Amino acid sequence: MKLKKGDTIIVTTGKDKGKKGKVEKIFPGQGTVVVAGVNVYKRHMKKKDEKHASGIIDITKPIAVSKLALICPKCNQPTRVGYVVVKKEKERICRKCEQKI
Repeated sequence: MKLKKGDTIIVTTGKDKGKKGKVEKIFPGQGTVVVAGVNVYKRHMKKKDEKHASGIIDITKPIAVSKLALICPKCNQPTRVGYVVVKKEKERICRKCEQKI
C-alpha cells in the first residue's frame, strides 16, 4: 500500500472531489482507507440502551485508494508515489519533485 497512516491526501474523483484530509486507518486487503471528513454518511440509529441514544449520526466509510492522490509535504502538490532502494530499505519518493516523503 503506497499510503500510510497520517498522510495528507486529496480526493480525485467522486462526490468528495477536491476535499483534503489525513489518512486515519488503512485496509490493505480491500484496497481502501478511512480519511477524516471524506465519504461521510448519515446513519439512523435506534436506542439500544441508556448509554447509546437514538438519532442520526455521521459515519465515515472507507474510500478506494484509486480515488485518492497523495499530497507531497515538500512541493505541496498531488503526486504519485515512487520507491527508491537505499541501504536495502525502500523509501517513498514524490514523482514530481523527487524528494523523500
